[in-house]
Amino acid sequence: MEKLKNIEFSSVKFENGFWKYRYDLNKDVSLKSVYEQFEKTGRFDALRFNYQKDKKFYPDVYYDSDVAKWIEAVSYLIISNGGHNEEQKIIDALIDDMANNQLENGYLNSHYIQVEPQNIFTDRNMHELYCAGHLIEAAIAYDKATGKNKFLNIMLKYVDCIKKAFITEKTAKFKTCGHEEIELALVKLYEYTGVKEYLEMAEFFINERGVDEPSPVPESFNQKQIQCEVPVRKLEKAEGHAVRVVYLLIGMANLALKNNDKDLFDACKRVFRDIVDKKMYVTGSIGSCKTGESFTTSYDLPNLEAYSESCASIGLILFVLELQRSELCAEYGHVIERVMYNGLLSSTSENGKEFFYENPLEIHLDSVGKETSVAKERQTKLPIRHRLEVFTCSCCPPNINRIFARLGDVFFSESENDLIVNQYGALSLNNQKVCLKMITEYPNDGKVSIHLDRCEYQKIYLRIPEWCDNYNANGNFEIKDGYLVFDGKEKTIEVDFNMQPYYVECNPKARANVGRVALCYGPVVYCLERLDNDCDLNALSVDVKEKVTVGQKESYNMQTLCVKGFKDQEFSSLYRKEQGKKQEFNLLFKPYWTFANREECDMIIWVRKK
Repeated sequence: MEKLKNIEFSSVKFENGFWKYRYDLNKDVSLKSVYEQFEKTGRFDALRFNYQKDKKFYPDVYYDSDVAKWIEAVSYLIISNGGHNEEQKIIDALIDDMANNQLENGYLNSHYIQVEPQNIFTDRNMHELYCAGHLIEAAIAYDKATGKNKFLNIMLKYVDCIKKAFITEKTAKFKTCGHEEIELALVKLYEYTGVKEYLEMAEFFINERGVDEPSPVPESFNQKQIQCEVPVRKLEKAEGHAVRVVYLLIGMANLALKNNDKDLFDACKRVFRDIVDKKMYVTGSIGSCKTGESFTTSYDLPNLEAYSESCASIGLILFVLELQRSELCAEYGHVIERVMYNGLLSSTSENGKEFFYENPLEIHLDSVGKETSVAKERQTKLPIRHRLEVFTCSCCPPNINRIFARLGDVFFSESENDLIVNQYGALSLNNQKVCLKMITEYPNDGKVSIHLDRCEYQKIYLRIPEWCDNYNANGNFEIKDGYLVFDGKEKTIEVDFNMQPYYVECNPKARANVGRVALCYGPVVYCLERLDNDCDLNALSVDVKEKVTVGQKESYNMQTLCVKGFKDQEFSSLYRKEQGKKQEFNLLFKPYWTFANREECDMIIWVRKK
């Protein structure tokens, strides 16, 4: 079933341009910021097992996963760049602490060992296997990056403990985890070690999900919240907690490809279609509801209340990367591109130090605290309007660290004979079969030039972006499955995807966007902020036939867009007869992902259509 292989980030180097800027911001600023905040809030102390000594910081149930993702991010940066000696000292000391405090049977969880050892493996909703999965991923990455195997050996011992508790001796009080992660981690462990036992464990946790599950779900929810209503091969829709859905799908898709399991893979494809066709925001974000951080019904995509968790966007990218291995299909590249230039980028502030957990698609300050007669704790909860350095539940910042550290994964795939270019950026690719350099201003310009110094591939495939209506390319090529196909003997391939501003309209079943359009430029979705447009943003409208002017590149390495629009005449009463006259108004649009980097103000993506 596996037809393609994604080329790993270690062979990809960002040379300049937008992704070099964004990669370096994560490496040089965001990584350090997350570390500093995790030290202040006790995340690292949890795995130093200091709680029983000073009671200063309480080791919450998910702290291990926060630190694990940060270690994983450091590991990827070491693989690509070397160095990070100070971070390695921190990690090595943590590994020693884990080794010294790991229970004799292999169990390792900072919360349960220090706070409630009598309750180990008794509550499926308390993130034990979720934390274990992230620690496994971190251990694999650190072993690969440094050759130091102590962390990996610790986790292999813990995996043996998990197998006894859940599979052979069945002493655990539940069968499958409340928050998926262990499944995909075990498949990764099999890939790294070649030990089939770990693949069989992944099969167990995936196959048992939704089969005679007696264990309770979190209070106020049902089995759909943790994807346990039906066995995984019968899944039809994306339901419940959005991050849990995509993490489960990552493990399912990887296992299906390993085992050539068509039924399992078909379930992945069904849920993918449900997400992309009915439940994905224009920014690529998923999970529209704050209650349960969850998917809701089809076409329910509110902008003001959009939850759109950063981790869900990251999980969607990783899930689609697994699907991309199954077939040559440009749509997978389209979805990844939509997420990476919008819902993913919005997660981090321009200075790299602050983050969004939720990524709203609209801000309306007058709606904050609108229920003036209701106690504050009972009022409608809207997403925060500015990014924070750390959260009480701070899973997103280190997840952002690790996805940007490995972002090179999304750009290229290969078959035995062909190279597939899925994304575009100013970068180089150097492996055993090819040495190439891509020169482009993408996403600020649609021109792409690829120079091949060495190439053993027979064909080079270039994905035609979803937004592209026409293109120009040099030499001889053919079109196949949404790709331009060139001979691998070419020394230079030049394509211009003719990037132009355009408007997107939404299916009218998505009621929040009826009568409105979103302005885009290439893969980037744009928005209006009131600081740039001194007016009630809902009083503005655009004529889609008016020319959109592309402005200069700003400090964040993308351009603004300007268009002549219209403003409603002022109202003197609540209602009036419709008036056809409108005032001309110059609208200034910025890339959506740059919103909320100044003082708080209103923001919209979907603008009224004149």
